[in-house]
Amino acid sequence: MTTTTERTAGLNAAGRVVRRRKRDWSVAGRIVLLSIAAVLVLGPVLWTLSTSLRPPAESFQLPPSFLPLDPDFVSYGQVFKQLNIIGLVINSALVTGLIAVGQMITAALAGYAFANLKFRGRGALFSVVLATMMVPAQVTIVPVFMLIRGVGLSDTLLALILPAIPTAFGTFLMRQYFLGLPADLAEAAAIDGASPWRTFRSVYAPLAMPGLSIVGILAFNFHWNEFFRPLIMTISEQNFTLPLGLVSLQGNLGTGSISVVLAGVVLSMIPALVVFMFGQRALRDGLTAGTGK
Repeated sequence: MTTTTERTAGLNAAGRVVRRRKRDWSVAGRIVLLSIAAVLVLGPVLWTLSTSLRPPAESFQLPPSFLPLDPDFVSYGQVFKQLNIIGLVINSALVTGLIAVGQMITAALAGYAFANLKFRGRGALFSVVLATMMVPAQVTIVPVFMLIRGVGLSDTLLALILPAIPTAFGTFLMRQYFLGLPADLAEAAAIDGASPWRTFRSVYAPLAMPGLSIVGILAFNFHWNEFFRPLIMTISEQNFTLPLGLVSLQGNLGTGSISVVLAGVVLSMIPALVVFMFGQRALRDGLTAGTGK
């Protein structure tokens, strides 16, 4: 005859088993979902890399093989023969680097002003800035092109850099970041006689570096892969960026080698991948800043 204590211990053990099974199923479900997401995201990238290492005839083989039967790097050599890849990389690095730095500066200044400075019409002006995020680039490309041509900057790298420096998303992100910082810091700096500019430069800007790293990394990755604006703003091949230059690998009417095209795509992904690898810690810290409060 079992005692009350034994029955209670048995029920507790059974409850632990049930909870453990539920937890195991929950972990297994998460693993399955993450595996499916990883396949969907990495599948096209791995296929691009695989196809760049096979001959063109093997690229259209049926049934297709995921791994190349006889991998080689001939297509990568053809990319350097058909394109001035070094010049294209320099143009893209110059454009994206200056845009990233410019957006970090303007986003920090505008975000601090909207977060900490009191002036008339601040809310209405910030609403206008947010509204610009809803307007696609295709809508504003014609007036921007006319303005660039009017100031004599058409078919130059500055035509790609200057219009992209103001960033509504970066301004919104930095405003929210500055709002999360203690307001007592500004009061203490004002008591010490610091001006608003000195308070921003010496106190808030260093604390906002994680948020600024997010703006810089996202700006670099977006504009490194940008195709639409360079297609409209540049005409001369010496001003082409890397995504625009890769189009010439397709050949006339798309008759180029698909292996060579995808080899160029793989090469174009390397700089953005390097930036992400070195900046992922700052990106993670910036995205998770304040979540522990």
